[in-house]
Amino acid sequence: MSDNILVREIMTKPVRVVREDTNLQEVIATLSSFDIDAIVVVQGKRPVGIITAKDALTRGFEHGLPAREIKAGMVSSSPVTTIDQEASLEEAADMMRKKHIKHLPVVNNDELVGIVTDMDIVFEIPAMLSNMEEVCRQPNQTT
Repeated sequence: MSDNILVREIMTKPVRVVREDTNLQEVIATLSSFDIDAIVVVQGKRPVGIITAKDALTRGFEHGLPAREIKAGMVSSSPVTTIDQEASLEEAADMMRKKHIKHLPVVNNDELVGIVTDMDIVFEIPAMLSNMEEVCRQPNQTT
């Protein structure tokens, strides 16, 4: 059923991004102002990391520095797991389950083109809830 739906059909775009040298204060402000719970760290158009709201808080706190002195590259999960835009939703769900992640940047020729989340998949194909249950119910993990 989900083999016919491709990641590119449900991915969110454009994706909110920051560079590795963006300070944590700006990262948190972006997460808050766009009401998102993850932001992709890029070099040019290539994703190199991802920061969830939890990462920003816990890893930021661990550094013991003011947020404006902490760089995105210091708190991001890297290397980042990505998926090709032509992959099926089932492939995305399997990858998220195996890697224990909730956010999956979408690429085309290594360039960031979108992002898909566990909830995007569940809302698109409610029948996949059983496949995604492990990911959706797990405590927030880094992505």
